[in-house]
Amino acid sequence: MPKIIVLPNEELCPDGAVLEAKEGETVLDVALANGIAIEHACEKSCACTTCHVIVREGFDSLEESDELEDDMLDKAWGLEPESRLSCQAKVADEDLVVEIPKYTVNHAAEEH
Repeated sequence: MPKIIVLPNEELCPDGAVLEAKEGETVLDVALANGIAIEHACEKSCACTTCHVIVREGFDSLEESDELEDDMLDKAWGLEPESRLSCQAKVADEDLVVEIPKYTVNHAAEEH
């Protein structure tokens, strides 16, 4: 069973975590099921960038991102070549090492 290793994030996961995942589950769903509250303002519909993560290891095992995800990622804070929206990144057969960026862009929250 693949694992998702979440690197320490000061706010959401200070000590980091190792999470069991099933193939086909999204990184976001696995994190949420394990108490790591990655923001997901669009309710996992690939319409925002709040669940942006950087896949430090295992990136090539993920299915390629589609055009919609790529367009959303262009708006993400701290975009890197290994950036993905965690609501779209499905676990394959390899372990993943994931970094949750320190900042996120939540247009919905910023408009209030």
